[in-house]
Amino acid sequence: MPGDLPHQYPFRFVDTVLEERDAGFTRGRVSMTVTAGQRACSGPDWGMTFLLAEAIAQSALLLEGGDPGIGRSGFLAGIDAFSVDRSPSPGERLTVDVALIARFGPIVKFRGEISGEPGAVARGEIVVRQGEERA
Repeated sequence: MPGDLPHQYPFRFVDTVLEERDAGFTRGRVSMTVTAGQRACSGPDWGMTFLLAEAIAQSALLLEGGDPGIGRSGFLAGIDAFSVDRSPSPGERLTVDVALIARFGPIVKFRGEISGEPGAVARGEIVVRQGEERA
């Protein structure tokens, strides 16, 4: 599945779908491993909140079947009610739970929660502007 996102290291955060989205996209789960080189574990000086929101956006895109060559593509367009409980640690394996909240044409809103072994990392809502479906 990692080939299904246009992102590359060090800006690619998610790597594996653990649970495919259900028919109504009320849930889906993706995993990610935090490496020492990722900015997500560099603390608030690197905009950790934005990077964790980006991880939720990447998870939503991956669960939507995102592939810039043959499927959906998109980008993070907004962040709402987002909170960070702690910084992830290098080497930590995280899960990202995502659910669809609303869709208006190409604008899609998701709720996401990132957690790891020591507990919650971040949660909030993100808005994704999806690209056109390609045949």
